[in-house]
Amino acid sequence: MTDGSSTVPDAHELPGSADGFERLWTPHRMAYVRGERPSREAGSGCPFCDAPGKDDRESLVVHRGELCYVVLNLFPYNPGHLLICPYRHVSRYVDLTDEETTEFSALTKQAIRAVEAASAPAGYNLGMNQGEVAGAGVAAHLHQHLVPRWLGDSNFLPIIAQTKALPQLLDDVRRQLVAAWPQS
Repeated sequence: MTDGSSTVPDAHELPGSADGFERLWTPHRMAYVRGERPSREAGSGCPFCDAPGKDDRESLVVHRGELCYVVLNLFPYNPGHLLICPYRHVSRYVDLTDEETTEFSALTKQAIRAVEAASAPAGYNLGMNQGEVAGAGVAAHLHQHLVPRWLGDSNFLPIIAQTKALPQLLDDVRRQLVAAWPQS
């Protein structure tokens, strides 16, 4: 309403009208806002137990090993944010068998080489959050994060809007990494 004489708002005052701001809608994040967590039981809603049973493109699997696999993070911090996971549903690193630990480590190295070949990051964050109190979003199934980093890759959105702007679609990133995966 511009002059107070009309009870009908101008078109630019209606909710959802263009107002010069770009909006980044992320409704899929509501599960995290509500505190919903995947099941602690293997195979009953655990995303890391479910992913290997699906098509690679649908589940974002980049590489499958014998005991472990590599998948793109569905909620990445940066393009190429990978997770190295054992197929077996275990929650702690110390619960891996020696064979799983060996492949877990080898896949981490291969993942770094693939990300370097695909997108040449300046550095990485590499690590595991063991337990919900330590920040593990899926504490019941072990997974290691590999987050590529570039100079100047930070922006203000995570600080003021708890939102991350990503310049690439997950499917595009997955295809690049599959193509760049080291051949052993």
